[in-house]
Amino acid sequence: MSSASSRPCEENIIRSTSLAADRPAGAKSWVLLASILASSIANVDGSIVNIALPAIETDLMTSAVVVQWLVNAYTLFLSALLLVGGAAGDQFGRRRFFLVGISIFAVASLWCGLAPDLTQLISARAVQGAGAALLLPCSLALIGANFDESERGKAIGTWAGSSAVATAIAPLLGGWIVDHFSWRWIFLIAPLMALPAIWIAWYRVPESRDPDAKRGLDWPGTVLVLLGLGGVAYGLMQSPVSGWRDPIVLVSVIGGAVLLIAFVYVERRSRTPILRLSLFRSRTFSAVNLLTLLLYAALGGAFFFLPFALIQVHGYPATLAGTAFLPFTIIMAVLSRWGGVCATSSAHDCR
Repeated sequence: MSSASSRPCEENIIRSTSLAADRPAGAKSWVLLASILASSIANVDGSIVNIALPAIETDLMTSAVVVQWLVNAYTLFLSALLLVGGAAGDQFGRRRFFLVGISIFAVASLWCGLAPDLTQLISARAVQGAGAALLLPCSLALIGANFDESERGKAIGTWAGSSAVATAIAPLLGGWIVDHFSWRWIFLIAPLMALPAIWIAWYRVPESRDPDAKRGLDWPGTVLVLLGLGGVAYGLMQSPVSGWRDPIVLVSVIGGAVLLIAFVYVERRSRTPILRLSLFRSRTFSAVNLLTLLLYAALGGAFFFLPFALIQVHGYPATLAGTAFLPFTIIMAVLSRWGGVCATSSAHDCR
């Protein structure tokens, strides 16, 4: 899935975070800069990898079905570990886990660039997802802890717009790298971006925690949702190749569904659930999540298949194919800050 835009759940992380009691006066700009750099690392990685997928498929002599795991491994670990990553930051220190997440992501990116085969490349992408699951919620929670209600709209808009600009540049840069060098070099961008983010976080960003957070992490729920989503994803991806009657496909889909049902059961009884099921009693919350699912399902498919269609079917160079992403990301970049202000201001302020 492309990460071409901010996710609603990420904005909610900012809005739902309580202000830190001891906020240094000059820390806001540094916190916002560190958060933008960290979020851009994850967003750039998503869009830049998409444009390189056809080259990776050709170089490693594999199929699009297998290459799809380069996207799914990252997304799977990111989605399964995102909530527990945010909870860990609230309990043990947001800046601490922010630094851990960036470091994991940077090391995994180097592993991706040096991976000798597809198995290691997919494994490294999974580790990247785990790193992103720590750095994203903690970076956004740091904004929430340092910006009050009157300032959060502009902070959210600035963060989203800056990330969208970085995401817009990434396909062009990735296409140029693929055309002139090797797809392996695209993974070296993240470590270079991580260095200034780590320096800023270490020396300029204050530590913060949630004093009201319940102690303990929901590891049973995390493992169940990871295995459940992985089983369903594998079965759905393998079904066009092996058919629905294949025992492995059936076991994967049915087993994954059973694990997801067990996840719901565990969450209802957990003292510190990673997902509060009571939230879904709200029709608004459920409807927004359903719309978000449909939106990103469509975007994920479009941004995955578009580079293959342009490069392999129509013969576009990777650089030119990267420009196809520009209209979407430019609109996001232009309107994100305005949208952030509108979300927290009156209609008059949006004019």
